[in-house]
Amino acid sequence: MNAIATAETTSFELLSRAGECLALPRTAGDLLLRMFADPYLLQPQEREVLVSELRGHVAAQPRRAELRVLLGMALCVALLPEEALEELREAVLLAPEFFLAHLKLGELYMRLRIIEQAAVETEIAGRLAEHPAQRELARRQATQIRGMRRHGILRTAFAFSSRSWLPWTPGRRALGSGPARKEGTRSCLPT
Repeated sequence: MNAIATAETTSFELLSRAGECLALPRTAGDLLLRMFADPYLLQPQEREVLVSELRGHVAAQPRRAELRVLLGMALCVALLPEEALEELREAVLLAPEFFLAHLKLGELYMRLRIIEQAAVETEIAGRLAEHPAQRELARRQATQIRGMRRHGILRTAFAFSSRSWLPWTPGRRALGSGPARKEGTRSCLPT
């Protein structure tokens, strides 16, 4: 088995064992396993059930970093990045030596294009890695981040708003497509 397959299998086993050790109800455990196998398999209502059950467990055990990481991952799958970021940051504060918390926080930063913070969290995860499979996961993520830097894919500041990811405002007209220009003015666009 190659290193990539080993790293993915180890990550899946680590996360599924974490879910089992936390004594989650059968429905939440089954949904977690399906989420780890392929996040696109979960229907929107299943995502809501998983998030609500994990929120209940986090409320009951607020000092468990593992639960917060699982909730953060479920929130990412449910397309709630602001809340996921909060949970993963809290997991890192609760357990600063927890490899998976740093790795997943780095991954979320990377997907949000906050590259500098993604690089920092991934570097910390790489230093916390205890076995080769974990080192391989951190190495692959760091490689993706370096590639994003090289291609200029980054966001220097990030503000959550309903349309912060759009390069233009919906309903705004493209340059040169507005109302007729005054007589005698010229357009810089080719006609």
